[in-house]
Amino acid sequence: MRTHVHYARTPQWRKLVERADELVASPQFHALKAEGRTLAGVLDLPGRAPVFLKRTRERSWTAGITARGAGSRAARAIEGARILAAAAIPHPEPLAAMDQIRAGAVTASFLISEALVGADSLSRFALGPGEIKGRDARRRRAILGAVAREVRRMHAAGIYTRDLQETNVMVADDGAGGFRVWFIDLEDFRRTRTVGEASHKRRIRNLVHLDRSIGRFLCRAARLAFLYDYLGARPPRAEARRIVREVLAMRARIDKSRSRRSSHRSSASRVRACASGRR
Repeated sequence: MRTHVHYARTPQWRKLVERADELVASPQFHALKAEGRTLAGVLDLPGRAPVFLKRTRERSWTAGITARGAGSRAARAIEGARILAAAAIPHPEPLAAMDQIRAGAVTASFLISEALVGADSLSRFALGPGEIKGRDARRRRAILGAVAREVRRMHAAGIYTRDLQETNVMVADDGAGGFRVWFIDLEDFRRTRTVGEASHKRRIRNLVHLDRSIGRFLCRAARLAFLYDYLGARPPRAEARRIVREVLAMRARIDKSRSRRSSHRSSASRVRACASGRR
């Protein structure tokens, strides 16, 4: 197996990322997410501030071959960071990114980036332990306003992401009574190459994806307030209704598509069970 380092801020970071497999198995690594093919967490380094380390395995050799041609997660994360940095959109700074390659295919991608110390995902930050902070409606409203403004700035810069959900939005107190917002999962960011209807649909899709995730802990009025903050002001009633209808129509299409894919996966699982003689 060989490695390919896409980026390293310094030679020291290059040496560190080349030891990534050793590091994720060390006591200094504290996993925060271990789901499917993704392992991510905080790495404590002697004499340095903690960093964030993420490993993503490819699901198959074929997927790894595709990743080499289309861009691995490590390569896309560096490109996503470059796009966001050019527009001054807050994000964790990458420190090193590397692929592991076997038989011509990417098997795993690693990213070491700045650890957002003191920040938490949107829902956990807004609600707090036992949801006690969520009872402060004014605080929650201010947090949502800060997030909405950053999403608006991102879209105004011609940037969108394929996975805008609340777990990919990090928030922290700014020390002055306000809030700081960062976007993570850098590999999913793109700069739109088109204007007009195609770009507009991407923005609406981003809003729908975020609404689907924040809808778990926000009422309808709070979600509408978020939309108006994103727009910059509450539009006239007719315009507001048109925008809401457009968002709801996009959500219905996404929900239908996901339901269809879920049904297809369930059917495929039943076929495999029958083929193996299981009931």
